Amino acid sequence: MKVIVTGAAGFIGSCLLWKLNQQGVDDILVVDNLGDSLKWRNLLGKRFHDYIEKDDFLNLVLEEKIDKRTDVIVHLGACTSTVCTDARYFIKNNYEYSKVLAEFALKNKISFIYASSAATYGSGKDGFSDEDKVSVTLTPLNMYGFSKQLFDLWLINQGLQQKVAGFKFFNVFGPNEYHKGEMMSVIAKSFDKIVKEKKIRLFKSYRSDYADGEQKRDFIYVKDAVDVLWHFIEHPKKTGIFNLGSGCAHTWNMLAQAIFSALGLPTNIEYFDMPEAIRDKYQYYTQADLSKLQKAEINHHFFDFTEAVGDYVGYLKNHAYL
Repeated sequence: MKVIVTGAAGFIGSCLLWKLNQQGVDDILVVDNLGDSLKWRNLLGKRFHDYIEKDDFLNLVLEEKIDKRTDVIVHLGACTSTVCTDARYFIKNNYEYSKVLAEFALKNKISFIYASSAATYGSGKDGFSDEDKVSVTLTPLNMYGFSKQLFDLWLINQGLQQKVAGFKFFNVFGPNEYHKGEMMSVIAKSFDKIVKEKKIRLFKSYRSDYADGEQKRDFIYVKDAVDVLWHFIEHPKKTGIFNLGSGCAHTWNMLAQAIFSALGLPTNIEYFDMPEAIRDKYQYYTQADLSKLQKAEINHHFFDFTEAVGDYVGYLKNHAYL
């Protein structure tokens, strides 16, 4: 099997490389933008054929110099910052880049799998259905979500959504996110402080219907996420735009309790003010509707939430990678 993975040195991308290698796949072209980040460490120990920087790769695609015998392009590369305000960069990097890759793949009969985002759902006031008729009505709260929404809409409007497989990732956590800084999961960001100070800090709530720490998220372990991606790589005829979460919402307080439990410590939570800049863009509840994924006969058994957190804590203790 010949595979191209963009964003392959990133969090989910590098975990997908691990999964591909586990399945005996190593004819992989790795595409990313390493810059001055520590992402390169995510590639250590992985087997792949070659590495190309993302801008060079785009030029090769435009010149049709990419091997057309490729079986699948998994496009995970994107700017995922929820605080970046450079709309032009988001459009160029997340939207237009994705269109070029999709057009190349479809033209050359290469399977195309890509990352959308649960950020497309905005506040979640209209629910979390991934049906196309719902997707076209969504109103994201930030530019990142909007850039992902634009590509989903482009596919739907072009009638191409049944020729590709896209995934609206919910709150993914797990090994290999060490390079993400402020964009790391709360587990990773808080771990050292918990070990040192025996406490975790969580945002206060600014809605009367949610107590502090009772805001809910659909947390999905990265090992589950890449298992689902592998299923679609193996079954290229399964297409559409799908939610990819656990299908269960857990509170931040429950997350904190699971971390402390994994460390054998009593739960100690301190609530602090949410920055004003994100208060009106904050999601208080997310939970993936997985009915569409289930109709695609994805018979994956997801990690139990507490077990997933405990497994990840094992990696964090040793700063280990997948």
